Amino acid sequence: MSQKQPEIAFDQGLLDYLGQYITDHKKKLIDDVLEKRTRFITVVLENIHKPHNASAVIRTCDCFGIQDMHVIEKTNAYKVNPYVTRGAAQWVDLHKYYRKEGSSVDACFDKLREKGYKIFGTSPSPNSIPLEKLEPKEKIALVFGNEHEGISEEVKEKVDGLVHIPMLGFTESFNISVSASIFLYELIQKAESFNHPDFYLSEYEKDILRMKWYRSIVKRSDLHEKHYWKISKA
Repeated sequence: MSQKQPEIAFDQGLLDYLGQYITDHKKKLIDDVLEKRTRFITVVLENIHKPHNASAVIRTCDCFGIQDMHVIEKTNAYKVNPYVTRGAAQWVDLHKYYRKEGSSVDACFDKLREKGYKIFGTSPSPNSIPLEKLEPKEKIALVFGNEHEGISEEVKEKVDGLVHIPMLGFTESFNISVSASIFLYELIQKAESFNHPDFYLSEYEKDILRMKWYRSIVKRSDLHEKHYWKISKA
């Protein structure tokens, strides 16, 4: 099952209250980042062996404004490496999928398809299309495999298509974080040119994230929140 994110309730009064403890510069930065945040494109990592590689991809997602990253766990459980993410894990929503019985791939893909994503595996297979031919006319999830075998045969069978970055040298592929950077840069540039009305987050999604981020920034926000509810009910 996927690892559920905790519910973040939105209350404008509480947001304003917590905002007293955040600098105007930081609040403006948050607002600016939220304006460019997207869930139209998302990243999936399958059974990553080296945690620092997955952590580097979280950082890449944040840099490109990608709000969600999904991790399919099979034999390898993933833990964030704070030295690699450089704080990016604070801003990106991480969703983990593991089934002791059944398919962790299905758990992830079913959730993505419920949300309207077309799923593409990254692979240099002969039937894979080059990146320049992938048109993000609808929501896209990109699946990256582990460092040794790439995406599994199960993923190849269950995705909607395969895509690759053409290589001009002897090496078959980039490392995961570099590959993710190239894919995301190319797809975001294309997607923005289509002017999708739902490319960026809705105002409600921004409010929920703003509340979550304020809570993570303010020291002992739990105590401040208790005090807010106490005085608001007085």
